[in-house]
Amino acid sequence: MSKEAWGRWGPEDEKGSLNHIGPEQVRNASSLVKTGEVLRLTQLLSAKTPVPGHRCGLQHFMNRDGGDYAAGQRVVGGFQFAEDTVVMPLHIGTHIDALCHAWYDDELYNGYLGNTIRSLRGAEKLGIEKMPPIVTRGVLLDIVRLKKRSLVPGEVITRKDLQDAAQMAGVTLQKGDAILIRTSWLESQKGKADVDFNSEPGIDKDAGLWLAQSDVAIVGADNFAVEVLPFAPGTIFPVHQCLIRDYGIPLLEGLMLDPLVESGRFTFMFVASALPIVGASGSPLSPVAIL
Repeated sequence: MSKEAWGRWGPEDEKGSLNHIGPEQVRNASSLVKTGEVLRLTQLLSAKTPVPGHRCGLQHFMNRDGGDYAAGQRVVGGFQFAEDTVVMPLHIGTHIDALCHAWYDDELYNGYLGNTIRSLRGAEKLGIEKMPPIVTRGVLLDIVRLKKRSLVPGEVITRKDLQDAAQMAGVTLQKGDAILIRTSWLESQKGKADVDFNSEPGIDKDAGLWLAQSDVAIVGADNFAVEVLPFAPGTIFPVHQCLIRDYGIPLLEGLMLDPLVESGRFTFMFVASALPIVGASGSPLSPVAIL
């Protein structure tokens, strides 16, 4: 049982590694803005957004639309409007995992108990609403560029791969960084009718440990689970267990990194904010890179 970051920010902490981000990290991130270009790093959300079999897809309903008025609906003064409702899993497309999303041995990050999460009320502790807005330095670790090829399903991204990618980018990881890892998985799934969520390139636990021990604030990737699938024999979601539960590091999954790769930038101002749904285990996210 590992409790590497428990108590680091006090016995009642629910922010985890996002405590690494303070005014200094925000100021440093703002100094990276050179052109003012803003890049959206998120997948589009619709009924076509792929999800694994255990999750429902997005459902979008119009509560009021132009058809209502065409059918005779009248409003005083001629005012007309559209309004709609969306039903979807919170872990869909580009999304972030709350610190209540994964645990083991009945204990969540910082020692909170797994049975504090209940179906009717959600998570009493570590829900997504406890996650503050994120403004910090973003770092792209482009493993595809490092290896000069697309990664194959099940390929492990090692500690050395991450270190070499950082060296290639001329970057030393700093406290509070948002690390974005390019695996090429999402790129390889474009246009596919049947997306494979069971096999993907990603980091292993040792690579995750290196990031955690570098005091980064958040780890993200352009794949489904950040970590390699399938897992090493005898393990299940070892990176989730290590980073979320042991170190309090949220995972950002399903990033759309194409615009950032095209820009040629490896460091940038990173901005993201989760939907503060009380007790939720995650949230769709629309992160941006400001160049």
